Amino acid sequence: MHKKRIAAVVVTYDRLPLLRRCLAALEACRAKTPAAELTVWVVDNASTDGTAAALAALGEQKPWLRVLRAGRNLGGAGGFAMGLGAAAAHAYDFFWLMDDDTLPQPGALAALLRADAALGGGYGWLSSRALTEQGADQPMNRQRRTPYRAIAGYAQALVPSVMASFVSLFVPAAVVRRFGLPIAEFFIWSDDWEYTRRISRALPCYTVPASRVVHAMQAPAPCNIALDAPARWERYRYFYRNDVYLYRREGLRGWLWLVAKDLWHSAQVLARPGARKAWRLGVIWRGFAAGVRFDPPVPPAPPAGRTPPLP
Repeated sequence: MHKKRIAAVVVTYDRLPLLRRCLAALEACRAKTPAAELTVWVVDNASTDGTAAALAALGEQKPWLRVLRAGRNLGGAGGFAMGLGAAAAHAYDFFWLMDDDTLPQPGALAALLRADAALGGGYGWLSSRALTEQGADQPMNRQRRTPYRAIAGYAQALVPSVMASFVSLFVPAAVVRRFGLPIAEFFIWSDDWEYTRRISRALPCYTVPASRVVHAMQAPAPCNIALDAPARWERYRYFYRNDVYLYRREGLRGWLWLVAKDLWHSAQVLARPGARKAWRLGVIWRGFAAGVRFDPPVPPAPPAGRTPPLP
């Protein structure tokens, strides 16, 4: 029987302890999924914490590991575009995208493959159920049943979904070739929403509750400059810009949602105690204005001309 050839794409930056846990979890998935040949492609986003040396040593021990080194920090979006683009140049059957703080449970990949078989390949992507390290559902990774509302729960074997995060996203190779790669220019935030929504506009997509991963987030926080820590405020220029690119494609309702969200965040900035209120309001609305003009091209996937390197 032909084994399914799967490339897991992991993006990392200065989080070596978490990356080690992610790779150990993926190794356990390999052991529990004999029907698959799993290769792991790690994009090192120019880490400064010894990640490069650690990956070089691991690569000598683990023949299923491939390492791509970015010359600079490309952000999560750029890292996934780079990693998926490199892996897609090979003839894999599926791509499995995840952050370096994603810890798949041993049966996570097998559950995704069972869902693929049940659907007969008739879908755009599959997404796993994300949990906290304490075992509760991770609210930051709740999939969306519409662009505006989260799915109701995980009672069904397959939950129709239209947007999901890059915390265990499973995509058939044919879908990647049809819809292209994530948009590197997003840098961080909303690149996963945009990519999954790009696909779900044309194809049915699903959350697979039986496929479970732990999202070991270091600092879970809502995406809202009024509520987040000051150390993260600067990066919000990407969040407000990228959301405009994403939601303006939903037509009038998308524009109304954007304006309502940004007005609500602005009201929270004004109402809550905290410093640099005028500056934070500027981040919101300069980001909104930049998003109106922001129009990066969708990068195509490369042709699959090479046999995957054996794990």
